[in-house]
Amino acid sequence: DNYKLSQVLLMQIFDSIVGMTLAVILIVGGYQFYFLPQRKKILAPRELGTKFDEMIPFQPRWVWVYSGLYYPIIIFIVLTMNSLKQFAYTAFSYIILLGLQIIIFMLFPVKTPKHWRNYDPLESKSTRFLSFVHHFDDTTNCFPSMHVSVATLTSLHIYTNCGQGLFVAILASLFSILIAISTLFTKQHYIIDIPAGVILGYISFKIFITLANNFI
Repeated sequence: DNYKLSQVLLMQIFDSIVGMTLAVILIVGGYQFYFLPQRKKILAPRELGTKFDEMIPFQPRWVWVYSGLYYPIIIFIVLTMNSLKQFAYTAFSYIILLGLQIIIFMLFPVKTPKHWRNYDPLESKSTRFLSFVHHFDDTTNCFPSMHVSVATLTSLHIYTNCGQGLFVAILASLFSILIAISTLFTKQHYIIDIPAGVILGYISFKIFITLANNFI
C-alpha cells in the first residue's frame, strides 16, 4: 500500500512538473502571437484616454505586481488541476482568449500616450524592471487589457478547481484586483481597458466550461 501511495504521489509530482513546463512554453509561445499586432499594424492605433486616466499617478513599484505576481500565479494554476487532460482543456481556454484578444488588437488598435513612458529608467529598481518590460512591449495592444483578461480567466479557474469556497473566492478575486490596479499605476492601460478585459476573460471561461461539461 505504501508503495502504491508513493507511486501515485510521484506520478502527481511528475504531472505537475510536466504541466508547469508546458505552461511556461505556452506563455512564451503565446507572446509571439501577442506581439504580431504590434509589428504588423493594419489600422492606425487610437488613444482612449480621459482626464480620469491622467489623474492616476505613475507608481512604477506596481510593476512587481504587474509582472512579478502575474506570471507565477498563472503557472501555479497547474497545481490545482487533477489531470493532464484537464490541463489541456484549460490551456485551450487561454488559447481561445489569446485568439479573441489578437482579433480585437488587429481591428481596434489602441495605444497609450507617449508621455506615459517619459520616466528615468535608472531611477530605481522598479523603473529598471518596467523599462525591461517596455523594451519588449510596445505602447499598443491596450484594449482590452490582456493582463486583466488573463487574470480574470486564471481566477475563475482557480476558484473552480479549489472547491469554490469563500476563502478561495477572496484570494482569486484579490489577484485579479491587484493586477487591474497594477495596469493603471504602471500606466500600461486606460480605465476602460479593465472592464473590457474582465468581460473577455469571462467569455473565454464560459467557452471552456461548455467544453468541459461535454467532454471532460
